[in-house]
Amino acid sequence: MDPSDFYTGIVPDVYTALRGAHFDATRYREFVREHGEPALELGCGDDGPFFALVADGLDVEGVDSSADMVARGRRRLEAEGRDARIHHQRMEQLSLNRSFASIYLAGPTFNLLPDDATAAKVLAAIARHLQPNGAALLPLWTPHPTQAEQLGVVNSTIIGESTAQYTVLSEDYDEAARTRTTVLRYELNSAGVHTVEDREWIIHWYSGDDFRQLAEAARLDVEFTRISDDQVEAVLRRAESGL
Repeated sequence: MDPSDFYTGIVPDVYTALRGAHFDATRYREFVREHGEPALELGCGDDGPFFALVADGLDVEGVDSSADMVARGRRRLEAEGRDARIHHQRMEQLSLNRSFASIYLAGPTFNLLPDDATAAKVLAAIARHLQPNGAALLPLWTPHPTQAEQLGVVNSTIIGESTAQYTVLSEDYDEAARTRTTVLRYELNSAGVHTVEDREWIIHWYSGDDFRQLAEAARLDVEFTRISDDQVEAVLRRAESGL
């Protein structure tokens, strides 16, 4: 399956229901206010910090590779009476007629890129769209393997009169390739109809040196801030040689 097709069908409904709370927009709001507008969220979906920042009146645009998520996000903006743009583009093929003072990805979005080659293209696209004095924020995550006792366990919640379920079926954790490939099952029981969707979820991670090399190849300087044992924030700025 193409990565852009992951959040299609029942998957967004089940994922949102089981995740519960919305993204906390605080860090991204602070980042945009520090580095300026206009701002761009890559991978905004239908529930990213983008929507909170738009509600704050900030000049921010969104991008998502999933046609389903773009449609859902646009419907949400319309329902909330917001005037903002969500573009349907892949991050690695980003081509907007505008540059941005602030660019960010929320949560582990950058880790959804399947390999270093795709990540390099995304970083180059960020560099092309970043204003000379602007900055980009990328949270980076190093996942742990899913515990064996969690495989096959059904997680469920109620959505109105429907039941949403999520199960980890299997997993391949490859430290050499820096990938965790998890087979997931999403289920929705609604009005007597039982719908099942299986998805392969690939998380690709980076050491500090790996990521720095990719950033420097895109003519971006990077500063890391450690958030926890398995999370860091990377702040990117255009290198002087790339101006």
